[in-house]
Amino acid sequence: MVGFKEEFTDRIIGANPHLVIQKSLFTDENKINNEIKDTLINKITKIQNIVHAYPVISGQVMGAFEGKYSGLQVVGIYKEDLKKIDLIANPEKKIGDIDNFNVGISVGKGVANSLGIGIDQNLRLISPDGLKTLFGTTPRIGDFPVKYVFKVGRYDIDRYRIYMPFFDAQMFFNKENQIDKINVLVKDPNKVNEIQENLANSLGNDYDIWTWKDYSGAFLNALDVERRVMFIILSLVILIAALNIISGLVMLVKNKRKDIGILRTMGLSQNSIVRVFIICGSLIGILGTISGLILGTTFSYFLPDLQIFIEETLNRELWNPELRFLTEVPVRLRLLDLFYICFISLALSVTVTIFPAINAARLDPVEALRHE
Repeated sequence: MVGFKEEFTDRIIGANPHLVIQKSLFTDENKINNEIKDTLINKITKIQNIVHAYPVISGQVMGAFEGKYSGLQVVGIYKEDLKKIDLIANPEKKIGDIDNFNVGISVGKGVANSLGIGIDQNLRLISPDGLKTLFGTTPRIGDFPVKYVFKVGRYDIDRYRIYMPFFDAQMFFNKENQIDKINVLVKDPNKVNEIQENLANSLGNDYDIWTWKDYSGAFLNALDVERRVMFIILSLVILIAALNIISGLVMLVKNKRKDIGILRTMGLSQNSIVRVFIICGSLIGILGTISGLILGTTFSYFLPDLQIFIEETLNRELWNPELRFLTEVPVRLRLLDLFYICFISLALSVTVTIFPAINAARLDPVEALRHE
């Protein structure tokens, strides 16, 4: 569960802007003009801990290729700015060359697979928001060669996103003298709220500033709650398993009444009896914890390979990226998590042995040997 959250967060941070700045809805103009674009970007980059700021054009289109159609999200961007997006410039897999972006478009691997399009083939984009004529609005149509295909490992990005050269996007969406928003990248995305406040003070009320946490924060908080609940459930499972140690020790004490009585008559103290049964019960918990740790870490380490093997064997998809956004099962092994689990397991294993051990130590030697 930690792996899913961290992988999901890394995909958000690596393939999306950390902050988005756009004109406020309460201003006279809801678009940023080209005349103030450079001045605004210079003002933004002067804020501490901001790495890069760049203008974008965004829009929704229909993609068509050889009888196949799909709704797509277009982002108009300069090539230099596209290279600043880490997971786009350095994705999990890529086809083509990002340096050819100025003479074509860049699409996600899911887009290429769904439409069956490859490098240097023309993708037809259709925008319903086209030219307005006396007979109504005419859809705007354009053909763009695919020069770069990327796979970042997140379904919604790979399946629907297209990057288009900035000026081509302005012309295609009829926004020659304006941009939709300014995207911002920062040094530490986890401290983005502090930068948001600084930007709000610097830019005033004319601009709305959104962070990546505003877009995905509720989902990540839900994952945190779910992880805590799962840890409680795991602890309860361990506790139920530890109850078997109690039952085992109770039966052991009952079967060893004669031996306990003999040891007591030979002068063995009650504390020594307690230690014997605590060590006996704890040893079960220690061996079980070590075995579980080895099996669990081994299974987690080879889980991605096991997923591929099972999917190829059964010829079916076990991990649906449409529901979980990520294309494979994410696994992260953290020493802190392993320590917590082992600590809970060992603590419960030792704790549950105390009561049977004390009962064994309280056994009266006379009663134990009366019928022997």
